[in-house]
Amino acid sequence: MFATNSENETLVHPEIGLRDISFASCLYIFLFIVYIFAVFSNVFVIILINLDQSLHNPKYLAVSHLALVDLGTTTAVIPKVIEMFLFNFSFISYEACLADMFFVHFFNSMQSVSLVILAYDRFLAICFPLQYHSINTNSRMVRIIVSLWIFSITVLLITRLSFCQSTVVNSFFCDHGPVYFLACNDIYPNVMIAWFDTVVFLFLPLCLILCSYIFIGVTLFKMTSTDGKQKALKTCISHIILVIIFYVPLAITYILSQFIDSNIRILNNSLSATIPSMLNPIIYTLKTDEMKTEARPFKKLLCSVFNMFS
Repeated sequence: MFATNSENETLVHPEIGLRDISFASCLYIFLFIVYIFAVFSNVFVIILINLDQSLHNPKYLAVSHLALVDLGTTTAVIPKVIEMFLFNFSFISYEACLADMFFVHFFNSMQSVSLVILAYDRFLAICFPLQYHSINTNSRMVRIIVSLWIFSITVLLITRLSFCQSTVVNSFFCDHGPVYFLACNDIYPNVMIAWFDTVVFLFLPLCLILCSYIFIGVTLFKMTSTDGKQKALKTCISHIILVIIFYVPLAITYILSQFIDSNIRILNNSLSATIPSMLNPIIYTLKTDEMKTEARPFKKLLCSVFNMFS
């Protein structure tokens, strides 16, 4: 909610609650557990990749980058939600609301482009195996990642809005759409920037990923070796799972946003912003042979520590 106090300071009240749903408290507890698990698992992946020299290659630079983005996504979303739930304080300053809005959308955008980077890596590895190491070097991958970070920092036009009616934001954070729909002046620029960001950071990356897998599919079809096909396909399974987990819930939300109940939209958005960040490191650790091999010493260490306290 946006409110005005005696000093004419604007406050914002994102309506975090799921209306008239008994399991709302369970959702907040679940999000807290997801956050703790996501932080530890993504930090584990980042440390593992940085400590092991054999994982210092373009593919695992992209994986490490995805883990870093996952940390940013969950940290931008969950702690504020948990704070509002625990302390029953649902007001936030307008400037803090804008910061919340920026970081949530920024890291969601970076998650999307991170999946494109991984698709690019798989495309080169399968379609151009002989040229892969000369095309996709560590330095080139770093330049791609830095360029996409710079590109993803876009300016939201929400600061030009004024509010003269309801100031309750029907979302679990200061979401761009629910905020600008509360404005009483012209929101056309905000509608345009919202569609622009959706196309550039959601549908365009998804199209690029689908195109990369079309080329990968053609290349696999041309392979004569069954073992080669299976090995190449195995390297893509983890990425395909990540793409499905991330894009399907978001696509449903954006396509059906005008037709679904607000509770369903909030629940879907909150889970789609947090569940992928928790599952990404698990999927890459369990589905990738190199990660499983390098993670064995850490597993033994954790088992030893557990046995000491059991």
